Amino acid sequence: MEVEPQSNTSSISHSQSLFSSLVLLLSFLILNFLLIWNLTKLAIKRKKNNKYHPVAGTIFHHLVNFRRLHDFSTDQAHKHKTFRLLSPLRSEVYTTDPAIVEYILKTNFSNYGKGEYNYCNMKDLLGDGIFAVDGAKWQHQRKVASIDFSRRILRDYSTKTFKDNVEKLAVLISEAAITNTRIDIQDLLMKSTMDSIFQVAFGVELNCITASNREGREFAEAFDDASNLITWRYVDISWKIKKLLNIGCEAVLKKKIRIVDKFIYKMICSKIEQISKLQHDSRQDMLSRFLLESEKDPVNITPRYSRDIILSFMIAGKDTTAITLSWFIYMLCKNPHIEEKIAEEVMTATKEFGENASIREFSEKMTDEIINSMHYLHASLTETLRLYPGIPLDPKICFSDDTLPDGFNVRKGDMVAYMPYAMARMKFIWGKDAEVFWPERWLGDNGVFTPESPFKFPAFQAGPRICLGKEFAYRQMKIFAAVLVRFFKFKLGDEEKPVKYRTMLTLQIDHGLHIHAILRK
Repeated sequence: MEVEPQSNTSSISHSQSLFSSLVLLLSFLILNFLLIWNLTKLAIKRKKNNKYHPVAGTIFHHLVNFRRLHDFSTDQAHKHKTFRLLSPLRSEVYTTDPAIVEYILKTNFSNYGKGEYNYCNMKDLLGDGIFAVDGAKWQHQRKVASIDFSRRILRDYSTKTFKDNVEKLAVLISEAAITNTRIDIQDLLMKSTMDSIFQVAFGVELNCITASNREGREFAEAFDDASNLITWRYVDISWKIKKLLNIGCEAVLKKKIRIVDKFIYKMICSKIEQISKLQHDSRQDMLSRFLLESEKDPVNITPRYSRDIILSFMIAGKDTTAITLSWFIYMLCKNPHIEEKIAEEVMTATKEFGENASIREFSEKMTDEIINSMHYLHASLTETLRLYPGIPLDPKICFSDDTLPDGFNVRKGDMVAYMPYAMARMKFIWGKDAEVFWPERWLGDNGVFTPESPFKFPAFQAGPRICLGKEFAYRQMKIFAAVLVRFFKFKLGDEEKPVKYRTMLTLQIDHGLHIHAILRK
């Protein structure tokens, strides 16, 4: 009697496995048919004297190389600045050409956007958030965010929040250094920056870094897994069938998004209750402003829309900042001479604090003037962003047939993606040392930081969609980096183990960055 349920379970599992295999086989056959159809259409178009970028493969190449997707694209870009992959119903154009980047992000901005294809792929996770939409909703969110980022009160409050949270982080690292305990610095940075963005943007204190916040941890893990699965949709033609049948990775994605939603909706309810009790909130965090805008703005701000906005700002304020700081520390571990140069600059800029200043005293005394004087630190963070951009790939959809600056054609519905990760490794853009971590490339003869064209260095996008929180992000990264480099040296936990990225919406380090911290004397 006790064996029967196990037998039934095994039979059901076998049936599901067989069904999934049939679905995949059917998807494979459909894909091949569509690819052949696409090639036939392309051949007809060529007879009309249209000129198309060289083909570097099909969607199968991204499928096979998914774990090293950005390095595969870099390999192809070494052969062609701009190339195509054939995909069902469209060509996918990938470029490292700054002239094309400028064209799609600025010159002909109105013809390139997220489009229905990107929106359809991302909407289950990001919904109508700013990273997934065009038109009125994008304009609405950008308008409200631009007001927030220009407010002095938000700047002052965010700076204080960053200082408070880096102090908590540094105390934890100090304890690990004293006991010679190996830590996952990316995990700690993720928790710390999540505390910061939730406090500044949403007026919520999570305290993930100091407390065992099970809900917060589950939420962060579920969001990262969901991000990975959303990226997988771009190479998996069968994802819509899997979603309809609730099988495979789509079933897993549904569970992850359910965890994300539960956490976010609980926070929104708490915020609405807080607003109803308080007539005036002196901080007026971003979420409060969005909720208060609901009665006077044509965009209907539903709980779902608020949820989408929160996740988009969380990506911008937590993930990319923490990821950049993680790769920054990795670069310091690989280049100890650069670590010492940064430490020397930080100590020189803060010498008036005294050699024996505590972590709290040091962070509290850092002013904007002192932070802005650290040009080598700024250059080092920017060099990290160049080689390891938070958003390594940004796809746009072409809305009508067009000719790009290099003379090649793209068709309505084609995807045109620029690749910040691959661009950083192109010698025709950065010179023969393109793949070398060299902060000095950002400094003029006088040692002052000198920016590059955002179309050559699109880590923060460019044109009308340029990141509004760029200075906000730099301020947080410089405060965190200055405190950490002042009090610690860093060493990889395992010098032989390769450090790789995880293929997802952002360039997160796969399995974290495990290091040893050493107290500076």
